[in-house]
Amino acid sequence: MKILIITGNLAYPLIKNTLKDFNEENVLIHVADTQIAAFLTPNKIIKEIKDNYENQLNEIDLILVPGLIRKNTTEIAEKLGIPTYKGSTDAADLLMVLELIENIELSQSKPADKLIEEEKRKKALEFIENFENDIKKREELLKKPNNILIKNLPVGEDFPLRVLAEIANAPSLSKKDLIKKCKHYIDSGADMIDIGMAAGEDYSDKIPDLINTLRPIIGDKPLSIDTLNPKEIIKAAECGIDLVLSLDLGNYHKVTDILKEKNIPAILLPTNYSKGEVPHAPKDRVKSMEKLIKKCNGLNFVSDLILDPVNSKSIVDSIIASKEFRASNPYPMFFGVGNVTELMDTDSVGVNALLAGIAMELGCGILFTVEESGKAYGSVYELATASKMMFLAKNRKSIPKNLGIDLIVFKDKNKRSDIIGLDEQSQLVPMIEAKESEKLVLDRAGSFKIRVDYDNFKIIVTHFKKVKADISIEGENPKEIYDKIIELGLISRIEHAAYLGSELQKAEIAMITGKEYVQDFDLFKKLN
Repeated sequence: MKILIITGNLAYPLIKNTLKDFNEENVLIHVADTQIAAFLTPNKIIKEIKDNYENQLNEIDLILVPGLIRKNTTEIAEKLGIPTYKGSTDAADLLMVLELIENIELSQSKPADKLIEEEKRKKALEFIENFENDIKKREELLKKPNNILIKNLPVGEDFPLRVLAEIANAPSLSKKDLIKKCKHYIDSGADMIDIGMAAGEDYSDKIPDLINTLRPIIGDKPLSIDTLNPKEIIKAAECGIDLVLSLDLGNYHKVTDILKEKNIPAILLPTNYSKGEVPHAPKDRVKSMEKLIKKCNGLNFVSDLILDPVNSKSIVDSIIASKEFRASNPYPMFFGVGNVTELMDTDSVGVNALLAGIAMELGCGILFTVEESGKAYGSVYELATASKMMFLAKNRKSIPKNLGIDLIVFKDKNKRSDIIGLDEQSQLVPMIEAKESEKLVLDRAGSFKIRVDYDNFKIIVTHFKKVKADISIEGENPKEIYDKIIELGLISRIEHAAYLGSELQKAEIAMITGKEYVQDFDLFKKLN
């Protein structure tokens, strides 16, 4: 197969170097009369090819154009009679595209590297889905002591890490807020929902309504209750709860009978909170947990060795306790990730990914979290994604990289290498220092108030004429909104249009990342 690759002056050296070991007889590289390949149009590409390869067209089997050109390649293919597709967005990925060209279905509208990413993601998700749907394998794995069935959900070392999301202070929430929080967790990928009760209080009377409210929302997913209060545990068991958080040496004897009778599993803690006893040394935690397991003989359980926040006591010691327990106790384990993410002032995404990896190595089955603070918002989604990553890495016996699924949010996996030449170009023209204008002229067409609807993933812009609102416009991206604003004639000054575009872009970034958007204020602080 003979392939013609179209590029620009800036990207050509990189493409030439990237393909230096590729079979030159099968590849022609044409440098079009443009500095930036992405600026090429279908008509320009057609002219370039006709002018330079008129007598070779019958020898060319396929044309690859820059992945970043704005239009699709349909017109090129029709005019030249040669299949024409988009190549990669980054010239450095072109070799990967050529090596896989026989195995992927190229697109006239979507860059080839994006297609490869989508295919890898599709195969990764198919692997997990096929595993989850393998009933025979599931039944075999559930015979092992390190796995357990919670309602109809298999949990344990041999299954993907299950995300248990807590609705904190559930008794104090309105029904509307309770349902909203639950739906958010389900949409984010939670495998189980936890009803978080209030420590030191007795809200047994509210438990039936809490369970009845959440059951229709969660469907077949397990529902748990987080309380050490025996009265609340017993009431929840009577109302059909699927899992209890938690039993320890101070309350187990009051609730084990009903939990065994109704076959309800429980999370076990190596503590006795009724006496204020919380062992900290790894060997003491293990010893206390083993003691509780013996006392709860006949009860289905998951062990929680308690993951401590950084520098509260010692996160390292708590991880060591889990490792030492696992070495001699083949039982399912619980990992309270929220203890760490909520008590550390850093973005949660990297923390959650790392803790999920540690949980996988320890052989844990449950990742427990809550989204109480702004910095932890999105933790359920992050852990659900990290769970898939770690399951794939474990089964492939690889590091959690190049899996088809990732949690790269604020940075790029690779630095682009095909636009470096632009720096050189900028040195050849005059450089003018920009300064913000202090002049402010109000737009007679009106003004705008912008807000983000995070629940529905929308940007909402309200237009004001003489301080009175007259219309609101909603959309999922800035272009949808400013196109409509221009169409309706709601803006008349170019500096106002520039300001609006800047604010809409900020709103979109906030919507995607979960940052709080406040009009006219910076989204991010500068790192010193």
